[in-house]
Amino acid sequence: MARRLIAHLDMDAFYASVELLRYPELRGQPVVVGGRGAAPEPDAGGVRRYARLDGYAGRGVVTTATYEARALGVHSAMGMMKAAALAPHAVLLPADFDRYRHYSRLFKAAVAEIAPCIEDRGIDEIYMDLSDVPGAQDARGGDPLGGARELALAIQRRVREATGLSCSIGVTPNKLLSKLCSDLEKPGGIVVATHEDLPARIWPLPASRINGIGPKAAARLQALGIRTIGELAGADRQWLIGQFGASYGAWLHDAAHGRDDRPVTTFREPKSVSRETTFERDLHPRLDRETLGAIFTRLCEQVAQDLVRKGYEGRTVGVKLRDDRFRTVTRDLTLERPVADAAAIRRAAGACLKRVPLERRLRLLGVRVGTLSRPGQAPAAVREPGDPHTLPLFSP
Repeated sequence: MARRLIAHLDMDAFYASVELLRYPELRGQPVVVGGRGAAPEPDAGGVRRYARLDGYAGRGVVTTATYEARALGVHSAMGMMKAAALAPHAVLLPADFDRYRHYSRLFKAAVAEIAPCIEDRGIDEIYMDLSDVPGAQDARGGDPLGGARELALAIQRRVREATGLSCSIGVTPNKLLSKLCSDLEKPGGIVVATHEDLPARIWPLPASRINGIGPKAAARLQALGIRTIGELAGADRQWLIGQFGASYGAWLHDAAHGRDDRPVTTFREPKSVSRETTFERDLHPRLDRETLGAIFTRLCEQVAQDLVRKGYEGRTVGVKLRDDRFRTVTRDLTLERPVADAAAIRRAAGACLKRVPLERRLRLLGVRVGTLSRPGQAPAAVREPGDPHTLPLFSP
């Protein structure tokens, strides 16, 4: 019987690596992408001049960083001001998501030439089922997994040929272990493992390395004296169920033992489409009404564009707000018929805003459309969302 071979491919420092293709002179330097970075401008002699973190002021978060910046303690989702304190001389570049999406499509197309059974997990990572790919099950030089190693190496080479970028690949019997292994020897690593490798390769790792154990669960496990995956594997299954509930407790036990039967799913319908933005300064609902109105309209337009590009419309429109106390509020409205145009989304989102007491300055605003369907699949009710004669809040 053929062994199950599931691979996880993760692009190495993807956004930063794409930027280094454009600015190769920055290789080997700490580089941070995000915040309100400005594109480098050439001086009179044609030499590019780059912004540095020590000159950064304002809010914003790190989108990604090169491994040299990570070595200084900078990581994605970190506040830019904290990153500036850790790596003041790091180069700061703006994010270019159109360019990242272009390279994402390139690397996925390159992989598909070798391994067509792909589950798309985001802009920079995929799962692959290699079980039936020619050569994957072959032994090489006495190594029963030699064929899988050569296949992973071939995929890695093909990605570099197509994009100029490096990736790391984990190949194991399932998705959970493969995601763990793809992160073990970054950048440019290939790790092929079986359940027999759990004690040496997986169990010494922190429990938080398992995808699905977040900060709160990790902190609770640590309070219970469980720090590593091996310690979690050694915990009694029923005790874990008693501590974390039937579903999550049983999953924790299974995950620590490397058990995961999830298939590689080649297509997944999205549940929603959303856009949000964090402001550089807190905005007042009344004093900054014109600015908020323009941002609100742009978010609705971006969501509408995303829906059209992906071929969806949705019946549930919602908003998300976070105030200056970091309190997050969401409101949703379900419509009788699905919408995909910006004006209808804005009317419905505006109706949601009217249900939020806007008493404090805002630091984040988001718009979401859910309950998605393909055009023509939803019931043909004919009611416009909200009252077309009532302008939503933030109207300039």
